[in-house]
Amino acid sequence: MKFLLTFIISLLSLSAIAQPLQTAKPEELGIDSRRLHYADEAILQAIQNKDIPGAVLAVVYKDKMVYLKAYGNKQVYPDTIPMDVNTVFDMASVSKSMSTAISAMILIERGQLRLLDKVDRFIPGYKGNIRILNLLTHTSGLPPYAPVDSLQKKYGSPNPDGLIEYIANCRRDFEPGTNFQYSCLNFITLQRIIETVAGKNLRDFAKENIFDVLGMNHTDYNPTGETLKRVAPTEKQKDGSVLRGVVHDPLARVMNGGISGNAGVFSDANDLAILSVALLHNGEYNGHRILSPQGVKTMRTVPAQLKAFGRTLGWDNSSDYASNAGDLLSPNTFCHTGYTGTSIVIDPDNDLAIILLTNRVHPVDKGETVRLRSLVANVVAASIKCLP
Repeated sequence: MKFLLTFIISLLSLSAIAQPLQTAKPEELGIDSRRLHYADEAILQAIQNKDIPGAVLAVVYKDKMVYLKAYGNKQVYPDTIPMDVNTVFDMASVSKSMSTAISAMILIERGQLRLLDKVDRFIPGYKGNIRILNLLTHTSGLPPYAPVDSLQKKYGSPNPDGLIEYIANCRRDFEPGTNFQYSCLNFITLQRIIETVAGKNLRDFAKENIFDVLGMNHTDYNPTGETLKRVAPTEKQKDGSVLRGVVHDPLARVMNGGISGNAGVFSDANDLAILSVALLHNGEYNGHRILSPQGVKTMRTVPAQLKAFGRTLGWDNSSDYASNAGDLLSPNTFCHTGYTGTSIVIDPDNDLAIILLTNRVHPVDKGETVRLRSLVANVVAASIKCLP
């Protein structure tokens, strides 16, 4: 009887967490839905130009989903499958923000990590005066990427220890804090630090402390089950197959076995909308908290000593990589993009989030989304008739 009662309470608890975002018609919240159709036109034009096979657009405003729409196809090879709003995408580098950066901030809030800690405190022998702050803002001086084929030949794969050994000793392009250079190696390093401090791998930590807490039911590394069935494929391989549910990024796939600080998360528009609301609401959604208000504020703020580079702690604000925020949103907007064609933009001043998901690398890596992201952000921003 006691077991049954515990089971029922657990089910009720899960039900309370896993509540989808409330919906509202655009006009109910002061958004001109006729203007939003310009976003439809821009996305459909990109599909016609073969820049993308399809897309999902989600607009979150004042805690509600006011626009959720699918366009085109999620698969065009070897056969055609239409896109739908529940499609799960390889989030690529958006993983850095939605998983690795938030995980690091959780450990900072728990007193287990600080921004000024040096990396060699957690990874003995790690070269340079690089600090956690430098990893999160891409001001470490680490090179942008690593030679996957050479690493695989030297260490075998997957081999996270071999990858970390390489990063710990590879060249540094400038002194930490003196310049900005976007690097996947920053967040792979950060992954190792999180795992060392937390005593578990990044996937388990992020699920337990972010995704499961918020009820993000179709967000995970190395997806399985129903989530895997919903995944949009990415690039066609030499053997004629396409990657599906296997991360596209080579370092994450080959060296880190799909669980990587720089890439590897799969998610859908509904889950990302929930995460966006949590970040817009000072770290809380539906009564469940992942970060404190101060933690969220710190994470979305460009550090004063690194103001010139425009990067917040794991997100972008005003660097050259922030064009997905468009031209009309507030100066406090923070955002991130993924190589596969994903984008998330969060504007706390306007209580707004714009999520544009594509698999532009399907079936071949020739698609283009940089301009499209800006166009869509501008349309959404201009559709708001009454700003807060």
